[in-house]
Amino acid sequence: MYRRLESSEITRTALSLSDRIARRFPGSGLSRIAKELVGICQDAAETAAWLGRPKRLLRAGVGLGFVIVLLTFFGTVLGVRVKLAFTTFSEFVQGLQAAIQNLVFLGIAVLFLLGLERRWKRRRAVAALHSLRSIAHIIDMHQLAKDPDRWGTPESEEKPLPTRDMIRYLDFCSDLLAVISKAAALHVQDFDDPATLAAVNEIENLTSGLSRKIWQKIVILDRIVTE
Repeated sequence: MYRRLESSEITRTALSLSDRIARRFPGSGLSRIAKELVGICQDAAETAAWLGRPKRLLRAGVGLGFVIVLLTFFGTVLGVRVKLAFTTFSEFVQGLQAAIQNLVFLGIAVLFLLGLERRWKRRRAVAALHSLRSIAHIIDMHQLAKDPDRWGTPESEEKPLPTRDMIRYLDFCSDLLAVISKAAALHVQDFDDPATLAAVNEIENLTSGLSRKIWQKIVILDRIVTE
């Protein structure tokens, strides 16, 4: 029960977080981002389910293509008169080279066909992960303006927030980043692909790094409150 990520729970968490942000900061840019993240989590759940399902029609087509390649190869071999004796050594080398080339081309064709499904899934997974990466950077742009050193100064164009509200705002940013990380992990739960796993790890490292920056601000603000 607790060994798998449940896509429905991630979406429910994103929706609950969006409602809390909307109540605390109504009409804010962060509330609109949180609402958008709910839709992205729903898309991530659908993509993860799609990645985990075998593509039987594609596999049938790959199998048919594999059979055609083999029949073509064996038909070529059987259609060629094979000499059991070679008059010169150079003829033997040429015949051996031609046989090796045919085997190499056959191996390349087989590998191409066997990798079709993985490449198709990888392309869709990477496109979905790009959306998660983009919204993580957008959240970072929103929290960048919440700098304790310049908040409320003349160069700051935003209306100052009370310190406790600013802490809560940054805390919400960190929570949104955590949801992004979990939504990214869904893509490799049932899809074992090194390239997709590397992209997911990149997003997890990104969100962790951004969250650490946010919590450094929260610690500074918390000290201001307690002083």
